[in-house]
Amino acid sequence: MKGRIIVAVDAMGGDNAPSAEVEGAVAAARQWGVSIILVGRAEKVEEELAKHSTQGLDITVHHAGEVVGMHDSASDAVRKKKDSSIRVAFNLVKEGKADAVVSAGNSGATMAAGMFVLKRIRGIDRPAIATIMPNLRNQTLVLDVGGNVDCKPHHLAQFALMGDVYSRAILGKKSPKVGLLSNGEEVSKGNDLTRDAHQLLRDAPFNYVGYVEGRDLFDGSVDVVVCDGFVGNVVLKVSEGLADALATMLRQAFGERFFSKIGYLLARPAFRAFKKKVDYAEYGGAPLLGIEGTGMICHGGSSPRAIMNAIRMAHDSVAKKVNDMLISQIRLTGQDPPATAEADAAARIGELSQ
Repeated sequence: MKGRIIVAVDAMGGDNAPSAEVEGAVAAARQWGVSIILVGRAEKVEEELAKHSTQGLDITVHHAGEVVGMHDSASDAVRKKKDSSIRVAFNLVKEGKADAVVSAGNSGATMAAGMFVLKRIRGIDRPAIATIMPNLRNQTLVLDVGGNVDCKPHHLAQFALMGDVYSRAILGKKSPKVGLLSNGEEVSKGNDLTRDAHQLLRDAPFNYVGYVEGRDLFDGSVDVVVCDGFVGNVVLKVSEGLADALATMLRQAFGERFFSKIGYLLARPAFRAFKKKVDYAEYGGAPLLGIEGTGMICHGGSSPRAIMNAIRMAHDSVAKKVNDMLISQIRLTGQDPPATAEADAAARIGELSQ
């Protein structure tokens, strides 16, 4: 294995590509010494890279001639655009030339490329997209937030397992409390999916605490919240919208009167701290858990700071051997998981394109 960790960055993904990706990569290389491969149309990426001082930084460019658009289907991105920046980035991991991928491009295509190129971890049927949300104490990990809109009970149980491992490895929780998102804490609540998943999780080899409600995401009472991708994506978008709306309403309220403006000036440090805590750019990207490698999915409109932090998260996931921990935990469950099937992976990619 290489002596250093190398992160492949999809330089053509996202609304602000390649400028945000290049600037974020340069910042990550300078601040943390991360080795980076920028993947994309070489001429454009090198032109952008020339705008920055890169002396002493380990940054290279790897050409990929095609770009996956935000409206391209996942199946087309994987099967037809074989020279796309996102697929080439995952190929670099498969070939051992990189250890992780960061992309702000089409999230469905990123997930599909990760599954198709790197395959799934044995024992995981559905990779999940996780996200870190701030709470009153520290952070809550929520998964899935959009990768799997239609789930079966055992998928939620696998998400819980992955969430427990990631929370311990990356967020530093010794025994994270894992909850199943429902419309009430009573076992009589929920639907068929959550009730069956609850039965599977009762004997889980980690700290499963049962049903939790939406408010529990933010009060710090639970560390990992599990749900299907449809519910999780709604939770994510509502949370982001609420944070933005609160910040705007506070600015408007302080700007209405003279004394309110003075109060705003005095409270400015507190508002900066609040903004930093709820800003997704501080967390960088959403880890794609369950593939045989490390992938980070970023917002399409990610800023350079978000890209920089996503690269840091990808580096930390590799350094702390999250996948090795997950494989060990799967073995502890006593499961006899089926081997990954090409046909099943192809079917799953087909679902992502719908």
